[in-house]
Amino acid sequence: MTSSKTISFSILSTGIIIAGAILFTNIATPKEKNLVSSPSNAFIQDGNQTIEIVARGGFTPKKTVAKAGVQTILKITTKGTFDCSSVVSIPELNIIKNLPNTGVTEIDLGIHQKGILFGTCGMGMYPFEIDFI
Repeated sequence: MTSSKTISFSILSTGIIIAGAILFTNIATPKEKNLVSSPSNAFIQDGNQTIEIVARGGFTPKKTVAKAGVQTILKITTKGTFDCSSVVSIPELNIIKNLPNTGVTEIDLGIHQKGILFGTCGMGMYPFEIDFI
């Protein structure tokens, strides 16, 4: 009888460890998704580059990788955005723009050289970056 209790305890312990690992993986993954550029959020068409991000409760994705030396337009989509991410600020380019609660706003970033361009919401709480390579 003692050995069947030991086996049951071992099976239960293993199940708890596996469930914990699955839960930890599922919790950690969504946080990391916003840190990297989506393959489709920066694209070049007809010699011009477009970067698309969403503003609502911050900016998604938080990091975009784009090509340097190309005329670039930043398209920011809002949908029911009533928080401080309804204002975008890009200090290096002296841009501060109020975004509509719902809609698409285009901002001409010009031709940016290699390096990181930082942006934020109106209060500085929600940063984003564009890494021109």
